[in-house]
Amino acid sequence: MPSCSTVPITERKQLSLISETRINAQAAAAYEKFRTKTKLITSGSQLNEIREIGKKMEVAVSTFFENQGKEDPTKNFGWDYVLVDNDKIINAWCMPGGKIAVYTCILEATKNTDGLAAVMGHEIAHAVAKHSVERASRGVLINTTFQITDILTGGKISQVNKITPGM
Repeated sequence: MPSCSTVPITERKQLSLISETRINAQAAAAYEKFRTKTKLITSGSQLNEIREIGKKMEVAVSTFFENQGKEDPTKNFGWDYVLVDNDKIINAWCMPGGKIAVYTCILEATKNTDGLAAVMGHEIAHAVAKHSVERASRGVLINTTFQITDILTGGKISQVNKITPGM
């Protein structure tokens, strides 16, 4: 199918109705908005550690694909790393296109560089595997199926939704 792609490394087939370029652009815009509304730590040893780990992972991912003779799925990533000043949320994430946030609270849970690298590697793997493209594509498919079913039933689904708000 033209709407299927292959996940790097696992070679699992995934639905891909929305382009990676579009998802990455949307993610970059959301990331910039996040950066302006969030308290960030802009210097210091913790941020430096996150950036150093990230840079090593960037090189490792590219080297892996180069050694496999495969196209690097991160070649168009605009890697960026932020440290979110938040001691209540234990979290880290990587948006499509390599936009990575680490919350200060997770630094206590990871305990050291190796633990932090494991968490960051996990998050980066989601971006490399293009999970956001797959999720967004599923959403499009579900919405389209819903709309077609509504049309074929003469608007019965829309009528039910009007009667039962909040469902």
